[in-house]
Amino acid sequence: MRSGSPEQNYHRFYSARNDVEIAVNALLMFCSAVAILTTVGIVLSLVFEAIRFFSFINPADFFFGTVWSPKFSSTTTNDHGQYGLLPLLTGTLWVATIASLVAVPIGLMTAIYLSQYAPRNVRAVIKPIIEILAGIPTIVYGFFALVTVGPFLKGAGALVGLDISATSALTAGLVMGVMIIPFISSLSDDILNQVPLAMRDGSYGLGATQSETIRKVLLPSALPGIVGAFLLAVSRAIGETMIVVLAAGNSPVLRGTPLEPISTITVSIVNQLTGDTDFTGPQSLVAFALGLTLFIMTLLLNIAALYIVRRFREQYE
Repeated sequence: MRSGSPEQNYHRFYSARNDVEIAVNALLMFCSAVAILTTVGIVLSLVFEAIRFFSFINPADFFFGTVWSPKFSSTTTNDHGQYGLLPLLTGTLWVATIASLVAVPIGLMTAIYLSQYAPRNVRAVIKPIIEILAGIPTIVYGFFALVTVGPFLKGAGALVGLDISATSALTAGLVMGVMIIPFISSLSDDILNQVPLAMRDGSYGLGATQSETIRKVLLPSALPGIVGAFLLAVSRAIGETMIVVLAAGNSPVLRGTPLEPISTITVSIVNQLTGDTDFTGPQSLVAFALGLTLFIMTLLLNIAALYIVRRFREQYE
């Protein structure tokens, strides 16, 4: 039985190949659409529920209020309590700032050492050990902060005349900074290693020292990736919950110092959604307003990072 002429077989082959290409293209488009629609759905759910919350609470009282005191028992009156965001926002920024001050310099210096100074056998040992920190559950970090770091800071503060609470923004920030060191060090290390070797050799050929080459050649060329690593670390610090639950004190009071107990936005979301929730009153709906606030914060971080990258990025051929 004849299968057809060579010309017919040729057309059948390319027709089947085109059909496969079309199917694969449709599958890829579907996967992309799922990711985009999921993001849009999350944002819309936050927005719609936040609007319901603002039908109970004045937005000005929420964004500029200085007292956080929800009342779960107010079901028959209009006294829903006070939902001031500033105490939670201040606590979140205290913890994220302290964590960044710990993780960014240590992580970047570690990456520079591993990529430029460390011998191959030393790098093979140190880098996996550092990356183990990223695999430790956050609840373990919380226990470590509560049992070890908090009491140590309290005792150290007493020696120098400072009243440092065992559960405070300082405790949570320090431990969280240790937790996000691997994110910065590993990403920055990989990025620094991707800088072309010819650029480093050219710098050495012009008489630059190793430190000058790092400062004037490697870091500027790797800036976009390093900024991305910093952004990832800060976003992780802003969205962390378990460490703050155990180490920060869960005290939603506006503080001017990181040495006292505080609360954060993520902790308050957990508190408001704990127990029976019917999402008919502001006591539960406030979680969506807080989530929308976190989303806007991380969006602004991304915009700032993109601006920095585009402003300072250097093009290399």
